[in-house]
Amino acid sequence: MDVPWLLVAHGSVTALVVVSFLCGQWPIFEGTFVQRINHFLTFGAYHHLLRLVHAACGNGARDLVLGVESYCCDRPNPILQIFYVAIIGVTYFIIVQTSFQYIPGYYVSGLHRYLSIVAVAIGALLFVLTSFSDPGTVTAENVSQYLSAYPYDGIIFEEKECSTCKITRPARAKHCRICDKCVARFDHHCGWMNNCIGEKNTRYFVAFLVWHFLICLYGAVILGFILAGELKERKVVYILTVYYGIDNSFSGLFPHVAQWLLAVHNTQILLAVFLAIIALLLGGFCAYHTHLCLTNTTTNETFKWQDYIMWRKKVNEEKAAANGEVRKSPPSKWKVFFSRSHTEADETIVKNNIYDRGMIRNMCEVFVPLSERQSFSRKKSD
Repeated sequence: MDVPWLLVAHGSVTALVVVSFLCGQWPIFEGTFVQRINHFLTFGAYHHLLRLVHAACGNGARDLVLGVESYCCDRPNPILQIFYVAIIGVTYFIIVQTSFQYIPGYYVSGLHRYLSIVAVAIGALLFVLTSFSDPGTVTAENVSQYLSAYPYDGIIFEEKECSTCKITRPARAKHCRICDKCVARFDHHCGWMNNCIGEKNTRYFVAFLVWHFLICLYGAVILGFILAGELKERKVVYILTVYYGIDNSFSGLFPHVAQWLLAVHNTQILLAVFLAIIALLLGGFCAYHTHLCLTNTTTNETFKWQDYIMWRKKVNEEKAAANGEVRKSPPSKWKVFFSRSHTEADETIVKNNIYDRGMIRNMCEVFVPLSERQSFSRKKSD
């Protein structure tokens, strides 16, 4: 099999796995092989592993695996933090050892040797800030201020007491079972940070995502310029066309150029592809969390609104059935996904987000949390 087809096959399999893992639960993939791959990656593979361990080693080994799972998923631990540091450290070390010898190059300035150090250092600083800063812990001392700052909407947030902390849980707050504390404006618990993402550190988390997206994109682009510079300096295209008689066209040159690059600069190609894939994934997370910030919504609230809308749709369907209305056949999943119009039943279900105060004020609330404003302190004295 020719080298280009190997690259195409590798890229196709990688894309299928990534899309299945991230998007396999979307309605448009329901009942398809994409959903089945997603189920295998997220649930099936682990259950098959448990069965295999139990069959091969008995109950003791199975209990050991479950204990490791409990430690990794149900308790604070630094495993993913260590993994992050290892990925960053090893990747940067390999880049220094294999690619810095080409800097400066035909297209790359020597400045990038030092710029890369600054970029990685800023990323590490954002990682530390996100991991070790207070996410906005709700305590008996500050609960009254949070209750005043975040009113209940009466839809997805209603006044209730936290059964663990024994305090009134403010709107938008949630008790994290891993950190064992109530967090204001709770977004999610991030295993990579070993910390909750909440009111006070969402700004650091979003900055971390954006900066690492830019770092990966920057690394992939610089490696691409290094490869392009090597082709230029070694006159690969000229040699192929003049001495070997290769047709001077993309279709004619690409297989031979790709073969030469894989033979001489395979490490740079692997690094560039790795960074490009990570940049693609981080870009999706950046877009999602930017959307959440602009609409003043959290990941936790997104799931709550989904549950609420599904419950309302079910109630409407039951009412329609009780009134004897004829139920129309459901439209195509693709038509529902791409259509901007809504059915009459959907129009009655309104997502009334009372915390959305406009994009500018929403972003200000993320980067200058309510608990760090003077008005928040005055509420305590009142």
